[in-house]
Amino acid sequence: MSEIKVNSIKGVGASAAAITVNNSDGTCTANITNKPNRNIIINGAFNIAQRGTSSTVAGYKTVDRFVASWSGQDEAPTQAQVDVASGTTPYTLGFRKAFGITNGNQTSGADASDIIYIEHMIEAQDIANSGWNYTSSSSYITLSFWVKSSVSQDFKGYLRTVDGTPQIYPYSTGTLSANTWTKITKTISGNSNLQFDNNNQQGLQLYLWPYIGTTYTDAGVTENAWASYASGTRTPVSATTWYTTNDATFEITGLQLEVGSVATDFEHRSFGQELELCRRYYQNIIKGDAASGLGGTPYVSSSGGIFCPILFNPPMRIAPSVISSTGTNDFRTRHGDLVTFAGFTGFNTVSQEGGTLMSAASGNKVVGDFYWVEGNAGDTLLAVNSEL
Repeated sequence: MSEIKVNSIKGVGASAAAITVNNSDGTCTANITNKPNRNIIINGAFNIAQRGTSSTVAGYKTVDRFVASWSGQDEAPTQAQVDVASGTTPYTLGFRKAFGITNGNQTSGADASDIIYIEHMIEAQDIANSGWNYTSSSSYITLSFWVKSSVSQDFKGYLRTVDGTPQIYPYSTGTLSANTWTKITKTISGNSNLQFDNNNQQGLQLYLWPYIGTTYTDAGVTENAWASYASGTRTPVSATTWYTTNDATFEITGLQLEVGSVATDFEHRSFGQELELCRRYYQNIIKGDAASGLGGTPYVSSSGGIFCPILFNPPMRIAPSVISSTGTNDFRTRHGDLVTFAGFTGFNTVSQEGGTLMSAASGNKVVGDFYWVEGNAGDTLLAVNSEL
């Protein structure tokens, strides 16, 4: 029987060994890159859109965990979950959805304080416990994503920390070819000034800017390096071509942030897995006309309002707030009759695990009786929110 005795196995041209062998006990350590649960970004393939698929309102309105925001426009942009076209490189890699912004018609041009951006916020504890030795300049995280613009231009972005003294890491995409998907990879070293507390508050913010006005930029900003954050020196000066082009589009997909100096293949999670991660921050309880409801325990209080005990699945990041439509006939109850009411005003009690929803006085009902509660209009919404 023959055997091979080695200290390590290294690829031709590689700087580090793929497998290192302990000469004493024969055990080995493997340098594995495609580890499970390595993508710190939630919904980086943009498959989940609990709130909706298109909106001309800024904020959390379409794809989960991502904010599209803007200010100073003559005509509001549109944020949307969009399809990745078949035959493109992201499509062949398994991406079917992207997050897109369509510019409005900015007839007055690019003013100094005008902005349009995409933001993703990560809990501090998810960075603190990621395995990144973030205070060491020889330890790395790698950001990668696909981006496409209808206009050829260089776009700005940055990472920003929240805890301690906020730090910023500006970067750019380089000049993109119009209407062409491009893979962007940024390897980011740690820095002794970084701080991430072990809690469920904001820790790291990721930004991409279709446009950032000169109020927030400076020609002297150094890219690809950490610096103290200041509002007026976030990035170098941004080009205005995209912003001054009517109905210009900007799309991203395959957003991944992982520990290490190499951008590995995107970690595709199942729809169910990704939805479960998103529901830590936002959950629809009732959406639409009788599409879902609350049954079994909703009851009428002594004030005439309806109390609805509910459990959150999964538990949420923090005790959430209520988002409820308030039209006169948005909700209805069933208990031998059908009576409509205007919506829910908040929680009587609430925690991360569950709470008791309250409605205002809701018609002729018997105190103590139990009711089924459901939507009564196509745009009825009852949701809970604990976004960062």
